Amino acid sequence: MDCKEALAVCSDKNISIGITIWDLENGDRLLHIPTCSSPPHGLISLRNQYLVASQVQRTGSVSGGVIFSWPLSKHQATLRSYLLESTGPLSCTRDGTYLACGATSGNIYVWEVTSGRLLKNWSAHHTSICCMVLSSDDSFLISGSADGSIAVWSMIGLLAEGNCDCLTSIVSMSKDHTGAITGLLPASTNSSSNFISSSVDGTCKVWNMLSGNLIKTKAFPLPITAIVLDLLEEILFCGSENGAIFLNKFDAGLLNDPFSNPCGEQIVLNGHQKSITALTSCKAGLVSASDDCTVCLWDTVNYTIIRRFNHFKGPISNLVAISKSSLIPKNNQRTSQFRVCVLDKNSQPTNFAKETVKLLPSSTAQEEADAMLGCRSTNLLEKHILDLERGRTLDALQMKIETNRENQMWAIKMTKHTMEMNQCLQSAYLDLLHDRLLQPHDSRLKMEK
Repeated sequence: MDCKEALAVCSDKNISIGITIWDLENGDRLLHIPTCSSPPHGLISLRNQYLVASQVQRTGSVSGGVIFSWPLSKHQATLRSYLLESTGPLSCTRDGTYLACGATSGNIYVWEVTSGRLLKNWSAHHTSICCMVLSSDDSFLISGSADGSIAVWSMIGLLAEGNCDCLTSIVSMSKDHTGAITGLLPASTNSSSNFISSSVDGTCKVWNMLSGNLIKTKAFPLPITAIVLDLLEEILFCGSENGAIFLNKFDAGLLNDPFSNPCGEQIVLNGHQKSITALTSCKAGLVSASDDCTVCLWDTVNYTIIRRFNHFKGPISNLVAISKSSLIPKNNQRTSQFRVCVLDKNSQPTNFAKETVKLLPSSTAQEEADAMLGCRSTNLLEKHILDLERGRTLDALQMKIETNRENQMWAIKMTKHTMEMNQCLQSAYLDLLHDRLLQPHDSRLKMEK
């Protein structure tokens, strides 16, 4: 299997700058896609087969937003999706099934990629959405906005059929940051219910995803503009406004202080002259991009620059590491190619003809009221739904929606409860291990007897 990597970068200054793809191993330019101007967090790799980028809206433009998609093995075939409003950050599930996009209005959109169907759109924040990320298991969508607020949404709730009120899918909301959110990172090892946020207020914070409780705050002397964990999730890199990158030991399993550093030293990587705009971790090392129009590949063991890439066309807003083999044309492997469709601008009306409930002439208001009065338990409710279906009433549809909503809320509650139990068990295990290590040797012998 080819493990060689390539790096895709783009700017948000001019659509003619496009996307440049470099070979990380030797620095050669592999490819140039001529048309792209994407805002921060607006360029992603979809299943390592497509590049997807939201586009910056030109000043004074009254048109809606645009999302471009390119097959990496056939980059000339640009797929353009035109949306109702200006778009911003993107995030997708690991399998590429769902794509989420944040808008400058504070709205969030979620599509099914293979059909292009707009599944949900709702007002998530009062100000522009700056960044979004899905949890490591794709169960939760985390969004951060320009006013410093962070929201965690249940994907189970958002994708549930019949859930018209997306606010019921919110798991937690926090407003501890005093500046715009610049980065969100879910921790996938040890404790998957934690995530990290960064802000221009000069802090990084660790949160519990389910409760919204703040676990720890790490303050820096400068506004933090980008963050990333190394591949082992042991080091947190924090890019700053003046180009410095702060290196911090990180352990998501330390619930009281995940930022604890036994050495007490603050290591700083200095290689850029202007603000850090993007960071990513790959097998080759740490990659940083800056407003100084350069990209640096870092050796994170010796803290030195392995290679510097010059992007003379302008400052870089996004960078994504991809597999170099994904750029090879796959003309004879069409069956293995993931399908991406044009994204719907509006939600399509549900086709109730495929449902068991049919919309046919309803009974009288008195009959419908009598039917509602008899609903005293789940079994009776199901019986009444069946009776109403046979009677061909509109109430059947409404009651079924309400039942689905209750089931959805129960599923969210149980998921949250299970993750909280896992976290408690983990904490109890660590406490037990700690006590056992501190216990005198002879006491342990007595206990074993």
